[in-house]
Amino acid sequence: MKLKTPLYLVLLLLFLPFAEAQADSYEDTIKVFRNAGESGGFFNNSYGYAVFPNVGKAGIFFIGGSYGKGKVYFSSGEFVGDAKVYKGNAGWTLGGQVFSQILFFEDKRAFDEFTNGNFEFSADASAVAVTAGASASASTAGSSAGISGGRNDAKTVGSYYKGVATFTVARGGLMYEAAIGGQKYKFSPK
Repeated sequence: MKLKTPLYLVLLLLFLPFAEAQADSYEDTIKVFRNAGESGGFFNNSYGYAVFPNVGKAGIFFIGGSYGKGKVYFSSGEFVGDAKVYKGNAGWTLGGQVFSQILFFEDKRAFDEFTNGNFEFSADASAVAVTAGASASASTAGSSAGISGGRNDAKTVGSYYKGVATFTVARGGLMYEAAIGGQKYKFSPK
């Protein structure tokens, strides 16, 4: 009987952040990134972008992962297709979190690489966090930092790495993570 209680708690921790996520419309999420400092400029200078309003991330002990659904657009705003993001990781992780994410594609090559099947970020790729307070990220491409307000008045600092720039906005949850893992994306044309 003792084994059922920990299993119940594990399942509760894993699925709690997904239950809390309320589906934002894609337009609302795009508006947040358009108004969030530097990420807004990427709409005018990119070939296209993929937006994920709600990505849920959860983990317990040495296993964790995330999942979210999104849409892909040309920079003109023309809808191209649907996308899904998956992440599995190994390492110490505990908690759950929900965030919005956007990927900007610098040119046709980067856009085609994403839309031609499965696309994957290596573990050293980084995203710029658009959250209240200070944020910083570091990778083999260099480092960046930013300071921001809340979700509606966020500020960002970021740049392209291998043709892709990634920004995230924390929506809720609490997570401790000392783990590695890469994000995988799957594209389905309209």
